[in-house]
Amino acid sequence: MAAFVGGEVDSVYVVYNEFKSVMVQRVVIERLLPIPRLEIDPSSAPQAERAPQAEIEGATVDYLYEPAPEELFRNLLPSHVEVQVFRALLESNAAFYAAQMTAMDAATRNSGEMIEQLTLYMNKVRQAAITREIIEVVSGAQAL
Repeated sequence: MAAFVGGEVDSVYVVYNEFKSVMVQRVVIERLLPIPRLEIDPSSAPQAERAPQAEIEGATVDYLYEPAPEELFRNLLPSHVEVQVFRALLESNAAFYAAQMTAMDAATRNSGEMIEQLTLYMNKVRQAAITREIIEVVSGAQAL
């Protein structure tokens, strides 16, 4: 924020992994500073949001803000940026844990399949050794 306010940088972006689901995460590049202006369609906004001033008996009245709008923004904007960075960290952390859980699930499944294959192979090898010993015993008995 200090580099942006000091004029060292023109804009500040945050890049993070967005958690969509356990199987899907996507990389997001989001501009933090300057704060993007929201485009609002005037026809879809509620009446209270359309007019910044209230009309009372035909006269327009400006709203009074306490503290002053400048002081309010001076306190709220840094908090807004901090919350957006914290949100990005939480999203990225959730995406990491989801990817880790998916990877561990796949590893567990693959190790189970490998154990089954190796057990089947060892059973075949043991059966072949038993069969060979039986053939040797029978061949020895026939030779006598």
